[in-house]
Amino acid sequence: MNVAIRKIGNSEGVILPKELIARHNLATGDRLSVIETPDGFKLVKADDEFDNQMKAARKGMRKYRTALAKLAK
Repeated sequence: MNVAIRKIGNSEGVILPKELIARHNLATGDRLSVIETPDGFKLVKADDEFDNQMKAARKGMRKYRTALAKLAK
């Protein structure tokens, strides 16, 4: 299945066919995560719990940056 990148306002985006959205149980407003792969990328439905955990991890890594750098040696 091929889709084109299109201009949408001041941004660019991809419009997914209605059949694909229905087959994957998606709806307007659902968030997708983009995962880069060696062959390109894939889209997966966003996991809010994972996003919250990553936000907390990044905050901790910033706070303890020096200690983590020394531990990494």
